[in-house]
Amino acid sequence: MTTTLRIGTRGSQLALWQARWVQAAIIRLRPDLSVELVIIKTQGDKILDVPLAQVGGKGLFVKEIEEALLDRRVDLAVHSMKDMPAEIPPGLTIGAIPLRENPLDVLICSRAATLQTLPPGARVGTSSLRRAAQIQYLRPDATIVALRGNLDTRLRKLACSDLDAIVLAAAGLLRLGLGERISAYLQPEQMLPAVGQGALCIESRAQDPATQAVLAQLDHPETRIAVTAERAFMNKLQGGCQVPLAAHAQLRDGRLHMQGLVAELDGRRILRAEAQGAPTTAEAIGHGLAEELLAQGADDILERLRQNAG
Repeated sequence: MTTTLRIGTRGSQLALWQARWVQAAIIRLRPDLSVELVIIKTQGDKILDVPLAQVGGKGLFVKEIEEALLDRRVDLAVHSMKDMPAEIPPGLTIGAIPLRENPLDVLICSRAATLQTLPPGARVGTSSLRRAAQIQYLRPDATIVALRGNLDTRLRKLACSDLDAIVLAAAGLLRLGLGERISAYLQPEQMLPAVGQGALCIESRAQDPATQAVLAQLDHPETRIAVTAERAFMNKLQGGCQVPLAAHAQLRDGRLHMQGLVAELDGRRILRAEAQGAPTTAEAIGHGLAEELLAQGADDILERLRQNAG
């Protein structure tokens, strides 16, 4: 290993917070190393006026950074796990998944305390088909308003527009010290989180054992088990941002408990299922949960959505 490690990251406020957190953690472990940040603009950062589902979905925020990693312009990359496609490019590996932040979605609004108490016909901002479908299932009267941009941009849009509320991931707000903005945490029974939400993905080259040895010390085994199950679920369903699917797994009392769902775009139909098993079978639990939803009819929903997207 060289004496300098270069971290590839997006340039948003949240992405930089995450990269600096990893930078500080590595320096604590290896004070002999110099750790630098390299800011890389991704396609998702450039296209801000089109919904994610219409411009390719997952991979929009990672592809250019992964290319820099493969080209050896950076030595590791820090992503939000929920931005990661199901397939990792050949030559790369997930070197570490640190301890997960709160995985829930949250409601931010000024005129109500909960999703249920929003006014009739409330205008709710979100960029996520998953969130939109679950909001409309709970509040069919709500109007979903497409909302793009990084976290601080979306918060400004709430203050400067006719939106009644926005829905964001708790993790980003908590990491940036903005927890006081949260009006309500949306429990999984209301809003099942995205695959990997709240977790970081630290990616490295597969043939870089020295860097991998450093990153292994940042890995949180319980978080990796949960995320492995969730990503197996997504992989089985071939899910991305064009598909309203969700999954959340957690370890309780030595067992891995998992929930998953697939929804119609308008939220009129949501298929849900649960599974549990030994943590050592995380991938099989994720696959099995996906198969249960396919048996319930999720394959019809997914095929129709893909045809429409194509």
